[in-house]
Formats: sequence, C-alpha cells, structure tokens
Amino acid sequence: MILLYELQKRLANLRPTTTVVTTATGARYIERRRSSGREECTASSPQQLEARQYGFVVDTKPDALPACILSEFLYLGSQDAVTPENVLKYKLTHILSVGIQTPFVEWPAPVKCKYLPCQDLPETDLMHFVLPVSLEFIDEARRSQGCVLVHCNAGVSRSASVVIGYLMQRRDMCYEDAYNLVKSWRPCIQPNAGFMQQLKSSGKT
Repeated sequence: MILLYELQKRLANLRPTTTVVTTATGARYIERRRSSGREECTASSPQQLEARQYGFVVDTKPDALPACILSEFLYLGSQDAVTPENVLKYKLTHILSVGIQTPFVEWPAPVKCKYLPCQDLPETDLMHFVLPVSLEFIDEARRSQGCVLVHCNAGVSRSASVVIGYLMQRRDMCYEDAYNLVKSWRPCIQPNAGFMQQLKSSGKT
C-alpha cells in the first residue's frame, strides 16, 4: 500500500507532455499525455487517427549508391544497390547477399551471385560460418580480377561486419582501423553489439 501511494504521488507530480507524431503514411497528429496518465489525440481527420495502427517506418529514400571500400574491387551497400545499372556502372562481377535474397534479375553482364543466410542478431555466429564463406567468395572475385558488391538489407550491420572482417583477415588490420575505414566510406554502418564483440575478439589489438 505504501508503494502504491508513492507511485500515485509521483504520478500526480508529472508534467503534461505534448508530442507531434508522424505516421508511416505521412499523417500527423498531436498526442497529449496528462499527469493523470490519460492520453488524448487530435488530428485533422479520422483517417489520420486510423493511420496510427502502422508500427513501422516506410523507407521512402532508396539507398542505391554502393560505397567503394577498396578501389580495386570491393563495394558495400544496401539491397537497393543491387541493380542492373550498378552492375554496368561499377563493373560488378560478383554479388554477395548477406541475410537477404535479391530477386531474380536479368543482368546486363555475367554476374555470380551468392546468398548467405544470416540473421542480424548478436548471437548469430559470424566467425565460424558467415565470415569464412564470405571471405572465400570475395577472394574468388579478387582472384578473377572482378568487382564484388557485399550487401544486406540496409548495408548497416551484417554486410558491414563481413567487410570489416575481410579487412581484418585479408589486409591484416585491427578492428578499429578496419571499422574506421569502412565508416569513412559508408558513415551509416553500425554492426550489432554481438558482431562487434566477435570481430574484436578475433583480431589483433
């Protein structure tokens, strides 16, 4: 009872807040939360209030430009970068899809594609399956004097981790140097915490 009293007392001292919310459809409404805990919403139309049911953000800005990590042959990007136009523009000969399958495309030039299952979860074993297979595929592109695009869904965690791992194992870089190099060319990268720890533990300090 004492705890309940303290909670009610603190709740009464909370200040009201007002938040402008933009939904996935672009509709906007105002959410007012009173100190009593009651919530009120106002919008310019009933349809806008209906739009609150969406629980995701729509990507309205395609990320189709791959980042050149090593000028000889290695590119990093999102799934939006997997296009026939980019195959021609960047002379891509290999495409490594990490965790996401790209739809079948009739390429304007010969391209070898490889899909590698990989969940963007900290507990995913990056070092014993994902990275060895990825490095073998990237090495194949290098040996054939080709160009390889490594991508995942957003080009932020999984594919970035693979490219960082490649630099560590094939270019003898420490994690910090490899991470900084990749981030300098693609600032949005952010490997999940589990991938970061696995990569750091595998390399030199």
